[in-house]
Amino acid sequence: MAFGLAAAGLTDSATAQKKGAAPAAAPKKEAAKPAPKKDDPPITAPHAMLVDADNGAVLFERDADAMVYPASLSKLMTAEFVFNEIKQGRLQLTDEFPVSENAWRRGGAPSGGSTMFAALNSRIAVSDLIRGMIIQSGNDACIVLAEGLAGNEPEFAAKLTKRAREIGLARSTFANSSGLPDPGSQVTARELAILARHIIRTYPEFYPIYGETDFLWNKIRQSNRNPLLSMGIGADGLKTGFTKEAGFGLVGSAVQNGLRLVVVVNGLKTAKERADEARKLLDWGFRNFEQRILFGQGQTLGSAKVFGGATGSVPLVADGEVKVMMPKSGGERLIARIVYTGPVPAPVAEGQPVGTLRVWRGDSVILEVPLKAAESVGQGNIPQRAVDAATEFMIGLFRAGAQRL
Repeated sequence: MAFGLAAAGLTDSATAQKKGAAPAAAPKKEAAKPAPKKDDPPITAPHAMLVDADNGAVLFERDADAMVYPASLSKLMTAEFVFNEIKQGRLQLTDEFPVSENAWRRGGAPSGGSTMFAALNSRIAVSDLIRGMIIQSGNDACIVLAEGLAGNEPEFAAKLTKRAREIGLARSTFANSSGLPDPGSQVTARELAILARHIIRTYPEFYPIYGETDFLWNKIRQSNRNPLLSMGIGADGLKTGFTKEAGFGLVGSAVQNGLRLVVVVNGLKTAKERADEARKLLDWGFRNFEQRILFGQGQTLGSAKVFGGATGSVPLVADGEVKVMMPKSGGERLIARIVYTGPVPAPVAEGQPVGTLRVWRGDSVILEVPLKAAESVGQGNIPQRAVDAATEFMIGLFRAGAQRL
């Protein structure tokens, strides 16, 4: 495995380079889609992602940034919002919400869609609504939760999109709680993978619900719609979706030999194709990749330039080990860069967030790891600060002159 590491301050004039590592320019994205490689997984899904659930490292992607309709996959975002409300103490599992006529007609038995068969004008505990939403994919459960938490669906949808931004979904938008067709609901495969990882890692007390095989409500027992759960491949969640506009989609997760992968496929033509494609992608990932440690816990990855400090730089470390999934066949070249906005003004506190380690496999960023200061750097004396100020002034003049050329 060939590996290069460089550090770059985004607003710094100079590139601080780790000793012994060759400078590495960030790969440029090509406008045209790359041709399939001979070692790519044998799938035809138009939109797909496969990531390491531990750190988000990308094993495979296909048109993962295209905006697509989510169908019931948007229920993952509704569930995340509900889980967070419970975690923040603003909602209790024993709280009950009423089933309005709107929820009953649009999402219940009269709708003809997926439903938990909530009875009109009944009151249902949040714990049961969560299971109705996750296991039975009940649109009525989602609408009841939306109305109970925000008064109406439009207000709830606005809260969903706001919450999506807070957890790192930069582009996905939500127009309702259930994923029923609406031009205002659009997501990407990449952000669905981010959302799935977030749920798995942030809500371990709720995630097991995604693996429950059935749920009985209103004397009607329904099975979990996730086909991966019965395949014996270590799958334990998450969600399926389908509308005519979106096609068949699935966000799933499985664990084998202590490694957890998250898979996303979308835009498929049949439920069988959805199940087969998701399984093929998971099988390919577990068969062809293994986890390797790039940097040990506490190991210095590089340094960032400091402005006005007692020293001119601060060492950077990650939280814990930096691991990545690599092909078992070996021989693949990785390029990594430390990216930060700098120079970092002193004083710098130990543990202060400073930058990010980005790792490329080919032209794809497969891993991003937050970096922090390994030690504190106090303010320098007056002569040191004066030298730094003069240096930055000259760099600014040089940049301004270069821009005019």
